[in-house]
Amino acid sequence: MEESLLHFIWRYQHFTLNGLKTHDGETIEIVDPGFHNTNSGPDFTNAKIRIGNTIWAGNVEIHIKSSDWFRHNHHTDPAYNNVILHVVVENDKIAETSKGEKIQTLAIPYPKELSKNFDSLINSKRWLPCSEKIKNIDSLLISSTIDRMLAERLEDKTKRIDESINQCHGSWEEAFYQEFARSFGLKNNAMPFQLLAKITPLKVLAKHKNSIFQIEALLLGQSGLLKEAKSDEYVDALKKEYTFLRKKFNLSPIEGSLWKFLRQRPASFPTIRIALLAKLIHCSSGLFAQLMEVGSLKDIEKLLKVDVSDYWQTHYIFGEKSITKPKHLGSEAIKTITINSIIPFMFAYGRKRSMQNLEQKALELLQALPAENNSIIKNFSTLDIKASNAYESQALIHLKNHYCDTRKCIYCPVGVRILGKLP
Repeated sequence: MEESLLHFIWRYQHFTLNGLKTHDGETIEIVDPGFHNTNSGPDFTNAKIRIGNTIWAGNVEIHIKSSDWFRHNHHTDPAYNNVILHVVVENDKIAETSKGEKIQTLAIPYPKELSKNFDSLINSKRWLPCSEKIKNIDSLLISSTIDRMLAERLEDKTKRIDESINQCHGSWEEAFYQEFARSFGLKNNAMPFQLLAKITPLKVLAKHKNSIFQIEALLLGQSGLLKEAKSDEYVDALKKEYTFLRKKFNLSPIEGSLWKFLRQRPASFPTIRIALLAKLIHCSSGLFAQLMEVGSLKDIEKLLKVDVSDYWQTHYIFGEKSITKPKHLGSEAIKTITINSIIPFMFAYGRKRSMQNLEQKALELLQALPAENNSIIKNFSTLDIKASNAYESQALIHLKNHYCDTRKCIYCPVGVRILGKLP
């Protein structure tokens, strides 16, 4: 038996509640099992337990064997002195606080069938542990689970955005620029794009914002791609300009080998994406502020649909001409950028500034966007769980990555229902 299952059993009171007694024979009534603590310290906080004629308020610690209390050194940790009840399966040694005080112990009876059901879930080799049973779950619970997963996903992203802003010395614009650049790289070139943004600060680009040639020289030079570029008149001019700007701002490029061209459509080549980012920086003024004020997806598309400069209209890579073709971000790329950078920042900015209308707009944009088309969403669809928009697809991605893949079934509302106890 795993300790996490015992947490589940205690949290949802999935055991016989009548006739409970402590190790020394005192009657127990569980008034409130408390809140599950996922941080350091006792497993459940703010519990209320009636022991004999007295109601105790405090924490609850849970172990398979009561001797685990000593194995985990809780008897030397003052943080466990306010534990009012030690819940175990096997009581083989009475726990003590760091003050030497005995702690009341409850050995709980539980259905053995529950342990078997739990084992079948966490040991499942299927893509989804509950794939055989989830079809029997009512749509209302699935819907509420999706809402919870989306909320968790946005909260997780908000925390990461907060960390990024701290690293950027409090600048929302710089933090957004780095995440925005990362999303420009989509899946294959996200990392080098983010590195490029980190080593080429906005304040440097802002000094030469009025010149698309200088912005391209900075970004393409910093990308490391310019170093080995096939020579032509424009490339030679870019190299000369970058050499000057690099010395002026004391810059260092990343390795050009980080970029991936293989199996990319020419329109998605890093050179084209960098050229598009350069044009966007050149054309826009206060892009972060503008994107936070958009009213619809059409407004976002209007802001992001810029064409590359003249050179890149006839090139996909340095020094090799192609037919003249305007190049801009496609609808799928704009959707991905909106989901991965614009909406999370909109939600986080609204949360930080107590602007509920901005948080709500972020949710509405997700609901207006079509669902993502990836393997996770396709596999859920085979189980009759179909995402109708990006709100739902983002929630399902979070569910799969953070609960299903890690087999945290006892923390998932669907898993709780399957195990036989409603939250």
